[in-house]
Amino acid sequence: MKSFEDFGIKLPAKGKSGQVHTQCPSCSSQRRKKKASCLSVNIDEGVWLCHHCGWAGSLANGKDSTGSSALHWRKPRYVKPEPLPVTSLKSTIVKWFGDRGISETTLVETNIGERKVYMPQIEDFTMAIAFPYYVNGELINVKYRDHRKNFRLEAGAQRCFYGVDDITNATSIVIVEGEIDKLSLWEAGIRTCLSVPDGAPPVNSTDYSSKFDYLNDSWLLIQLKSIEKIIIAVDNDEPGNKLEEELSRRLGKEKCHKVVWPEGCKDANEVLVKYGKTVLSECISHAKPYPIAGTYNADNLTESIDRLYESGVERGVSTGWGTIDPYYLVRPGAFTVVTGIPSSGKSNWMDAVMVNISKEHGWNFAIFSPENQPLEDHMARVLEKYIGQPFTDGPTPRMTKKDLNEGKAWLTKHFTWILPSDDKEWSIDVILDAAKRLVLTKGIRGLVIDPWNELEHMRDNNQTETEYISVALKRIRQFGRRYGIHIWVIAHPAKLYRDKSGKIPIPTPYDISGSARWRDKSDNCITIWRDLTKEEGCLVEVHVQKVRFRQDGKIGKGELSYNWRMGTYHLPLKAAQEIPPAYG
Repeated sequence: MKSFEDFGIKLPAKGKSGQVHTQCPSCSSQRRKKKASCLSVNIDEGVWLCHHCGWAGSLANGKDSTGSSALHWRKPRYVKPEPLPVTSLKSTIVKWFGDRGISETTLVETNIGERKVYMPQIEDFTMAIAFPYYVNGELINVKYRDHRKNFRLEAGAQRCFYGVDDITNATSIVIVEGEIDKLSLWEAGIRTCLSVPDGAPPVNSTDYSSKFDYLNDSWLLIQLKSIEKIIIAVDNDEPGNKLEEELSRRLGKEKCHKVVWPEGCKDANEVLVKYGKTVLSECISHAKPYPIAGTYNADNLTESIDRLYESGVERGVSTGWGTIDPYYLVRPGAFTVVTGIPSSGKSNWMDAVMVNISKEHGWNFAIFSPENQPLEDHMARVLEKYIGQPFTDGPTPRMTKKDLNEGKAWLTKHFTWILPSDDKEWSIDVILDAAKRLVLTKGIRGLVIDPWNELEHMRDNNQTETEYISVALKRIRQFGRRYGIHIWVIAHPAKLYRDKSGKIPIPTPYDISGSARWRDKSDNCITIWRDLTKEEGCLVEVHVQKVRFRQDGKIGKGELSYNWRMGTYHLPLKAAQEIPPAYG
């Protein structure tokens, strides 16, 4: 078995057993404080972890975290933090909390502690307040805060809500943005409260889905099923607004309520300090439900109206191609129908759209595509578009093993395939139920159903096909708007006949098999068309034939060139120089 010396780890002279700290051979030499002992080594277990750069490893398997990039493809093995020492808090810490309206009794009841820990921000060890995170009575993480307002969680430990054990058997809970706010509500007698583990996402961030990984916990999901009311009481600022929107979208606005803080107060602790426990409790009890059902008035949506006034109408994100964007943008909550003759590349183009949006804007997607099986083949085609190199050998060099491993990690983060088991019908209900769970656990922003004819369509005996399609598409559109996800349905046209010149006409939504309701119920209609008699050098035409909302685009046609070897789309050379003007 390898030794610590094999990995360049120099143990302290007195380090014979237990937990010790030393310099990190991976990062210490490159840092300002080269002698900071940022590497924790458990001599008895033969493992180590750097609190600064995250380098870790084990003597048992003889590998460190740089030994194989495929480690990112596997589910992480969480590290359990060391138990907090059972000691009385220093008077300075008790006073610090007291100045914020939080009593020593609350600190004792919530097991607040202190510990000397490494803080990457200062590259050194310092004393810090310790907020313990428990699940089922087991310590699974600790968050630290020093006197400089630096924060850190235990490296490698599982992320979860702070206060999970306090909501057992609760039917109503409160969600706040920080541990101090959670303790403030405790002080006011409100115990069924959770705090997000690491605050709100930055205002300008796009790929922030990983900040909500703590929602994907089986024990928490069981608890959330019995909760009837969720009060969101996060900070009254731009990051807090972003956090509130994402939490309410994932948890379901039909059960969420929103707290409005008094003028001049940003969060629960400011209310406690300025106005006391009674006012804080009243703020929670007077939380307003989100107006998603029933009737509305301007007061219900006053903040949304103000944001609309300040920021303008929300526009969608780019497809990644300048020739398409003037006609079609992808907005959360919209519903797009995609059609085209067989072999025109509808599914392939849809994969490319998802890859572009995920790379540029960090969106997560769910895909129901039973025609694209086995799933690993479909995943390989998506990876080709992401990496820009073929999956298999050929005239063009294939992707490397390193590229493949990095691509798999990206694919795991951003894409989930829905494929119900054989004992379940592939119905709209089954697909939307799975998508609803993925909104909560993965934060998906897009859902692709490809194709429509693979679903099991169970219409009533007294229901015509037109009536059934109208009801089904209405359900899909309402689902997308409720959860803020863009839904694409790929639907085949009915049989088209060649014209006098022998060409197949470009299909429209009215040609889709089943009903003209496809055009009526959709927000956007797109047809993918190309000349099937040509292979190399042919252009793919993207015909945008309906746009319901002008901020999403306009009717028109964009062109793309297609690379057959890699399944990727690019701007034609001429179009790259002459991008159509943006819509007004």
